[in-house]
Amino acid sequence: MPRDRIVPLIIAVALFMENMDSTVIATSLPAIAADIGTNPLALKLAVTSYLLSLAVFIPASGWTADRFGARTVFRAAIAVFVIGSIGCAISNSLTDFVVARIVQGMGGAMMTPVGRLVLVRSIPRRELVNAMAWVTTPALIGPVLGPPVGGFITTYATWHWIFVINVPVGLLGIALATRYIEDIRVQDHERFDTIGMVLAGLGIAGIAFGASVLGLNFLPWTVTAALIGLGCIFLFAYCRHARRVSTPALDLTLFRLPTFRAGVLGGFIFRIGIGALPFLLPLLLQVGLGMTPFQSGLITFASALGSMGMKMAAAAVLRRFGFRTVLVGNALISAAFLGACATFTHQTPVAAMVALLLVGGFFRSLEFTSINTIAYDEVEPERISRATSLVSVGQQLAISAGVAFGALAVELTVYVKGQGALGASDFPPAFVAVAVISALSALIFARLHPNAGEELADRAPAPTEPSDQRVV
Repeated sequence: MPRDRIVPLIIAVALFMENMDSTVIATSLPAIAADIGTNPLALKLAVTSYLLSLAVFIPASGWTADRFGARTVFRAAIAVFVIGSIGCAISNSLTDFVVARIVQGMGGAMMTPVGRLVLVRSIPRRELVNAMAWVTTPALIGPVLGPPVGGFITTYATWHWIFVINVPVGLLGIALATRYIEDIRVQDHERFDTIGMVLAGLGIAGIAFGASVLGLNFLPWTVTAALIGLGCIFLFAYCRHARRVSTPALDLTLFRLPTFRAGVLGGFIFRIGIGALPFLLPLLLQVGLGMTPFQSGLITFASALGSMGMKMAAAAVLRRFGFRTVLVGNALISAAFLGACATFTHQTPVAAMVALLLVGGFFRSLEFTSINTIAYDEVEPERISRATSLVSVGQQLAISAGVAFGALAVELTVYVKGQGALGASDFPPAFVAVAVISALSALIFARLHPNAGEELADRAPAPTEPSDQRVV
């Protein structure tokens, strides 16, 4: 297999392991709680601690890769993730399990942005769309494949295998990375921004953790509001700090680049809606329509199949229509398919649900591939590591915000109706709301120059009128 194919595949496998593991324990919490002697509600700490660990350590990923080498850090990240997985499998108490999940989060925080960094630095620009399609697929498959896999393993084996299975996959990833990935590093690495790392980590953790539990009745609303408020304060402090240092932990000056700004901000808005889907859809199918976790998991997996079909077509579509046209039009199409989930009722044929999710998964995956690629169009080689860290932070916050917004929309519907039990009729407003948010991303993508990403799309530049000006 050519190197430009196997490198994205290695990174994709590692990211799939990380993405699936973040959701695979959702259906297994009761079994894990019973086995280690705690209650499922307390075990929610395992989910949130993983999220916090990701949020705190992502800002350090770019500098670490520049300092110690991308291949070295990528292999170390996989190793740390595997160690955390082993810790989860042998845990006998809530404390042990939470600590192990934090270790997993440390590995995952480095794995995702450093994996993208390896990709951007080692793949020719004209091949980046195809490569990014491989890397985008795990982010879409993991969240929808995780619950049915977790339910299947817990039902027919034991929950320990959810984590043990990461060991051979991780060892294979380390071996392949050693063989095929170059150890790219920056000779004159920059000084590490410790103060910025602390401020950014606390700010991101406060907002991400607060948003993830918002509307879930996990913490008192006052505590949740305080977490989000403190997170905003720390981020504001970081913004002031970043203006005074030459090499900040998160380089906010990258937002001056039109394509980076569109990729991160437009992608953030798009992901708020799409990020709610893995949360809302299983609840609708199980709580609203009475399906088992395994049945609902099989239906939601249709969107993953659609995303896999996309990777063969993404480059051709972008070459034919260009980034701006695809990003704008596809954002609206993806939002329409997301909103169509509001029509699911007891009378909806399963085949119709599968078909809608299958086609919708294709368009969502095309949008993610386009967003992830266009963000690097104007980034200078020496700032690639900073860009990957900032992109990963935006994605993490968007996913948390999506789950929070979806949960709030459902809770608000239940409150307005004045009924206690959650039913199928409580979900349609939430699907419509998150679809509208995703569609709003088209407004940001529409500001891109018509020729944005022409080299990445491997297409000839469109004729430029004298009046055309690049948005800055």
